[in-house]
Amino acid sequence: MTINEYQTLAMTTLNPELDRKDVLINSVMGLCGESGEAIDLVKKWLAQGHELDKEHLAKELGDIAWYLAEAATALDLPLEAVLQANIDKLKKRYPNGFETEKSLARLQGDI
Repeated sequence: MTINEYQTLAMTTLNPELDRKDVLINSVMGLCGESGEAIDLVKKWLAQGHELDKEHLAKELGDIAWYLAEAATALDLPLEAVLQANIDKLKKRYPNGFETEKSLARLQGDI
């Protein structure tokens, strides 16, 4: 399955009663909520002595992917284009791989 195929399949479960604005709002809130669930699992592992529940974490990552696809859909963007733009930005920022100095001292306009 390609990334754009995932987006198309995932969006078959999008609430059809939402308008574009509400889809975007729902997606961003969903990303925050699911990211919170993911970090809670990691927090329990790091700070509370729990075993890392990789299966549960993988499910939360899937939920994050769904909301990311929803956000791209709300913006009329193919998910592949969003991910490619991120890779292009990272290649420009870190042409030789990650460097702490480049992370700390970003160029103006580098978001």
